[in-house]
Amino acid sequence: MLKSAAGRREALASRNGDVRVWDPVVRLFHWGLVACCVINLFLLPPGKSVHRYVGYAAMALIALRFVWGFVGTRHARFADFVRGPSAVASYLFAFAAGRAERHVGHNPAAGWVMILLMVLLAAVGTSGWLTTLDAFWGNKALGETHELLANSLMIVAGLHASAAVVESWHLKENLIWSMVTGRKKG
Repeated sequence: MLKSAAGRREALASRNGDVRVWDPVVRLFHWGLVACCVINLFLLPPGKSVHRYVGYAAMALIALRFVWGFVGTRHARFADFVRGPSAVASYLFAFAAGRAERHVGHNPAAGWVMILLMVLLAAVGTSGWLTTLDAFWGNKALGETHELLANSLMIVAGLHASAAVVESWHLKENLIWSMVTGRKKG
């Protein structure tokens, strides 16, 4: 029964022109990091054990996504969405002119934003971890660096979320919902 229900959903999605884009690992990574960032940036006091454990969970998600970027499904692979500067510039100029083409996976600009977010997250996690080591315990400059990186992450994540809303409006497709379901218009 379960198999036939899944088959019916797949057939219905195909008729509607939907395609699978974001696999479960990508969606776990995305929403897991959203949860970790919201919890650590807005709900937990810095430096407490729970803050550190949530940070370690975020670092584990980054490690998983890094590996998945090489061995994962088509749209999860870095090779599918990391483009050169000319592709990014072309996309941004076309978007500004209102004629950007639609991408099933990440567009060229979004691909680099994703890389920037991953690098910022790794830097936040690494700097936070370093503050727990005896060699850096109480190091004010490292603590300030950790805070600056966390604030930078918050800004870039906010721009990422805003861009998803704008792109959803531009394409008339709910990109945020596609990260929940894993499906987009074909």
